[in-house]
This record gives sequence, structure tokens and C-alpha cells, in this order.
Amino acid sequence: MERTCLLLLLLSTLVYCSIGQGGDLSPSASLSISPDRSQFFKFESVSLSCEVQGNSTGWRVVRNTERGNLSECNTDWGKQQGSSCNVSLIPSHSGVYWCESGSGEHSNAVNITVHVYTDGAVILESPALPVTEGDSVTLRCRYKGTLSNLTTDFYKDGSLIRNATTGEMTIPAVSKSDEGLYKCTNSEEESPESWMTVTGVLLSPTAFPTPIPSPAVPVLSMSLPRLLCSLLVGSPYLLVTTILLVKCCRSRTQGETRVPRKTHQDQLGDRVEEE
Repeated sequence: MERTCLLLLLLSTLVYCSIGQGGDLSPSASLSISPDRSQFFKFESVSLSCEVQGNSTGWRVVRNTERGNLSECNTDWGKQQGSSCNVSLIPSHSGVYWCESGSGEHSNAVNITVHVYTDGAVILESPALPVTEGDSVTLRCRYKGTLSNLTTDFYKDGSLIRNATTGEMTIPAVSKSDEGLYKCTNSEEESPESWMTVTGVLLSPTAFPTPIPSPAVPVLSMSLPRLLCSLLVGSPYLLVTTILLVKCCRSRTQGETRVPRKTHQDQLGDRVEEE
């Protein structure tokens, strides 16, 4: 009986552990863009790549244009080369781009705007991907054609923040307060607005003193839905294990209590024999 209990306990533990370890096997992906900006002139090229942690099979670059047309690279636009999608841009390519898996998982999204190549057109070169606090960021105002006055005005959230005669402005160390909508203007035209996202600094472990070792605490790295699913599936195994342990303990206790005891008459007989 004890061997059966131990075998069932071991089986239940192995099954439950396999559920727990398989809580989050899906890869996480991010979309990278080169060059890293969201505004382009017609006929410029851009490379979009899905950077996947884990199994990258089934991930592809997808877009949703301003007209609401959802499609993936290598259909009616773009050219797939390995894990990258290279696109020669035209105005109809303006839209939102992201990576998507066969099961419907999504990466971050990037908004791309394509402008017609005309004399006097202006675009703002600003990072399409998030920048980290403390990084140096340069915004450039690009023109098509020849300008007599190169003075450029840069705006953030609709307010003038700087005048530049070089057509660019640099933020030596960006902070969260620099996040917002930017645009530039010259004497003739102004660019569309582009949003710049600023994320917090990821501090390395060496930035903190070494803590005193403490008992290891298991950390759950799975998402909440997967955690609940694992608990729901694993609970019956835990319940069965608990019931089996209780039964084993009861069986062992009952076996000990079933040892025959001498009756009162037997005790009297033993005394007579002793006398």
C-alpha cells in the first residue's frame, strides 16, 4: 500500500511540474525598423524585421494601411529576405506595421508615413522606436529642393522649443518630459507630427550593492491567463495527491490500532498462572 501511494504521489508531482514549467513557452517578438524613423519620402527604402525570442517560425511582418487594407509582406508589397521585409515606399504604403504570429500574437507597432517627392516638401526625421532615458537624440528636418533660408523651427506638442540654422536639433540626454509630438517648419512648409516615446533606464545589477543571501523564492514568469489555466488543470492532481496521502496515513494508523489486545478474562487467567 505504501509503495502504491508513493508511486501515485510521484506521478502526480511529475505531471503537475510539467504543467508549471510549460506555463509560458510562446516567444515574444519586437519589430525593428531601419532606418529608425517614421517619416519617409516616396521611393525611399525601409527594412522591417521581426526579432523573436524562441521559435520564430510563423512570424511575419503585417501592415494596416490608412485605407484599412490588412496584408502581410511578400503579398502585394515588400520583398521577404530571411527574417526581414524590404520595402520601396510609395504614399499608399502609409500605415501601421507590426509582427504577427500564426496564433495571432503581436509585437510592438510602428507608424510609417510616406510623402510625395515634390519640391519644397518637408519631413521630420525622429526615432520611430522608443528611446531610453539618458540617450542622445537628434531630430532632423529634411527638405526637397533648394531653400534660401535654412532656419528651422522645432515644435513639441504645438509649442516652439528651438530655432536652428542647421536643420537639426539634439537632445543630449532625453528624459520622460521630452516624450511627445514633434514637428518642424521652414519658411515654406511644415512636416507632419511624429510621436517620440521615452522609456525608463534599465539598471544593471552592478548598480546595486550585493544583498545578503536569502531563501530562494520561486518566481512565476507566466502571464495571468496561463497561470490560471495551469492552476485549474493542476488542481485535480494536487487534490488527488492530498486524498491519497490522507488515505495512506489513515491506513497506517488503522493497521497499528488493529493489534489484538488482551481481554479482561485473559488478564485474570495470566494472574492465576503467575500465582
